[in-house]
Amino acid sequence: MNIDHIPAFSGRHPGPGPGGALGTPHLPKGATVSHAATEIFSQPSCWADASELAGQVNALLPSPGERVAVVGCGTSFNMALAYARLREDAGHGLTDAMAASEVLRSRQYDHYLFISRSGTTSEVLDVAASLPPGARAAALTVGPGTPLGEMVPGIMLPFASEQSVVQTRFASSALVLLRSHLGEDTSGLAAQAELALAQPLPQATPRASRFTFVGSGWTVGLAHEAALKLREAAQMWTESYAAKELRHGPISVLDGESVVWCFGPAPEGLESDVRATGATFVASSLDPLAELVRAQRVAVELAGAKGLDVDHPRNLSFSVVLGSA
Repeated sequence: MNIDHIPAFSGRHPGPGPGGALGTPHLPKGATVSHAATEIFSQPSCWADASELAGQVNALLPSPGERVAVVGCGTSFNMALAYARLREDAGHGLTDAMAASEVLRSRQYDHYLFISRSGTTSEVLDVAASLPPGARAAALTVGPGTPLGEMVPGIMLPFASEQSVVQTRFASSALVLLRSHLGEDTSGLAAQAELALAQPLPQATPRASRFTFVGSGWTVGLAHEAALKLREAAQMWTESYAAKELRHGPISVLDGESVVWCFGPAPEGLESDVRATGATFVASSLDPLAELVRAQRVAVELAGAKGLDVDHPRNLSFSVVLGSA
């Protein structure tokens, strides 16, 4: 059984290359040439830009003490889950993360924060169009001129725009910005992303038939996102749970073809319990968001091995825009 542990790394990001934040990243030899791969390998410079931007948009973001609803769909919802837990843990106040289609209209919030790469998703627009009187709102998106941006003040991340349907750098950059807004020192995250891009991938992943991603606290959202990336890009069977929930049923399906990938510190005894099933346990002392970069890389590599179009997965589009009845 292979168990992957990666040492932590600290240091400052050396800065973007000659092309700036949107310049061509230095992909490793043999890497799948796709928009998704290019976008994954550009994340160090995107994260550096996001950290710098955070200080310029504080007035638009939730203030301490406000009751906040964080709204998104798919990948954006997973980032909302991570941010909501981080904000509450930081003592900034009640923060609920909700899929846009499941917003609780009966609850009163002071601030609605939308995360939407395209700014065109139907369910998100439905929520933005019916905000209660007096509520503040802001939207994290890639650029101006979107329907969402016409409804609520926008926080633009043009350096994290994407051509692939599969989201990577926009979502991670949005979370870096939000972590910085919460008072976290994010200056070293770009260097962590560099290390995640340079490290070898877990040896067991090419032959694995099932992936289970787990996390605790704010990293549960990252576990859900890693599982989504492998489903979208590589059509893999994946699951994701709060780490301690693995023992409450899901562990029964683990075997020698399974990988359990943990974001952040593993609960005591979990690794040995996983190993006892014959499954591979993957863990790292990298920042969990940087560890997500490794999972993104695995998704692209598995997609390439299957001959799949990682930029245009089947049944998916860049944005879910629903027709009127």
